[in-house]
Amino acid sequence: MPWSVAPWRPGRDWPLAAEPETLRRRWRALAEAEGERREALFGPTRARTTRSSVAPLPGRPATTGRLARDPGPCPEPVRVLDGPFDARWLLPDHRLLDTARPELWRAHGPHSRYLLETGSGGPPLLATALLPTGRNPYGRAHPVRPLHRGPDAADPNLAPGLLPYLAEELGLPVTAEDVFAWIVCAAVPGSRGCQVPLPRQAGEWEAGVAWGTAALALLAPLDGARPRLPGGRRPYVRAPLVPVAGEEGPYPVAYDKESESLLVGGGRIAPVPSGAWEFTCGGVRVMAEWVARRTAVGAPGTLEGLAPGEWPQERTRELLELITVLALLAEAEASRPEVAGPVLGEAELRAAGVLPVPAAALRPGPVLAVREEGPEGQSALW
Repeated sequence: MPWSVAPWRPGRDWPLAAEPETLRRRWRALAEAEGERREALFGPTRARTTRSSVAPLPGRPATTGRLARDPGPCPEPVRVLDGPFDARWLLPDHRLLDTARPELWRAHGPHSRYLLETGSGGPPLLATALLPTGRNPYGRAHPVRPLHRGPDAADPNLAPGLLPYLAEELGLPVTAEDVFAWIVCAAVPGSRGCQVPLPRQAGEWEAGVAWGTAALALLAPLDGARPRLPGGRRPYVRAPLVPVAGEEGPYPVAYDKESESLLVGGGRIAPVPSGAWEFTCGGVRVMAEWVARRTAVGAPGTLEGLAPGEWPQERTRELLELITVLALLAEAEASRPEVAGPVLGEAELRAAGVLPVPAAALRPGPVLAVREEGPEGQSALW
């Protein structure tokens, strides 16, 4: 996957939140403030102030006037992935974000999927169908690798010639989606990032693609389907998730292995398999970090400080879904097939013309199918 995009640098955290209504509250507070107060709430950086003139993000309707003069209506929040397993909402206004990688927005479409490396201490990479920021609260951020180079999913982000070469070597039809699923299954950490062995045996390929496809249904579903554990194993709220008083904050997180219970604040969810609780990414427990990010208290008088006072019901639904996904992934790990047979080598890929990758494949595809607006309503150059 030769084309990659560097992680975003938002410059400020308040345009991201766990619930969309929180973002609307923050926007109203920003828009109602004036002058120096608006600038202070915004959080200026060298890249962005309320006086910055910025083009909108591709494909997103937005006011292009300067924030100091014309905030405009609140942008409709969109769902993004802001860290492993952490789906959040974003105000998609380029004036609020230092670096939001417009080329990634331009290539995003209904069939888009992405790979992100996660480092050591868990799966070497993750996949998502959400637009990812590439940020990683658990450690060093890594580039985002899109499956396709455009929103129509017609131009796969793969080394040119790889698909027909694999089809000939394996004696099977091979699609870009097959390669993506294989990478999810077979990638291993290496000194220069994830490495992906390519098998010579069709049986190994088919087993790996099948496993990766099943994992993608959990990690990056395109149809909006929600995973479910079998009856009798589905987690339920046994006691309401309410805040408690204590040094660890209103929603401390713990796990009781004997009763398979997740304890959040004064509430309890069960059954929660130990594999879901112990699932780590970058050496950090995903579930505990997920709760901690949502219950962190922002400083008073800041936009980050505008957050729900109690645990929202929708957040409970998302937590139950996260438990389900982590439990199913932990179970699937035991059946992940290994590449035990011979693999295709670099020399063979070079002889077939797959390597080296041409320079054009390192860049995004030509996807300016819709006219884009420039800063303050100017027409963008084509």
